[in-house]
Amino acid sequence: MQDQLSHYENKLRWEIDSWDLNESRKNGQNVVVIDARGTAAYDAEHIPGAVGLPHREMNEASTAGFDRDALYVTYCDGIGCNASTKGALNMTRLGFTVKELIGGLDWWRRDGYPTEKGEAAPTIGCAC
Repeated sequence: MQDQLSHYENKLRWEIDSWDLNESRKNGQNVVVIDARGTAAYDAEHIPGAVGLPHREMNEASTAGFDRDALYVTYCDGIGCNASTKGALNMTRLGFTVKELIGGLDWWRRDGYPTEKGEAAPTIGCAC
């Protein structure tokens, strides 16, 4: 039973669903959403206010101005994509607190939350 408890506690510790993410943002919690897909995918459609930072570009220089006290939530297209996992791993290796959005952009849309299209990616800190 303890193994089961640990498993589910860990899932909730490192994963978040779209409802919880939306509530966290609505309630003013210090949450930064990162679209870990490529730039073209971000430009096509993304979660409003998300930072476009492809997982392949996550490094000390590209995250130098990021708030170390924030919770970072990475996402990608959804179940068939693992850019959010790669992004969460990269951000964790860089010392940030990170959760992965379950279902990504696909489940965000399915849950009825808005998206933005064709807008330039906001930047945090350095525009490297």
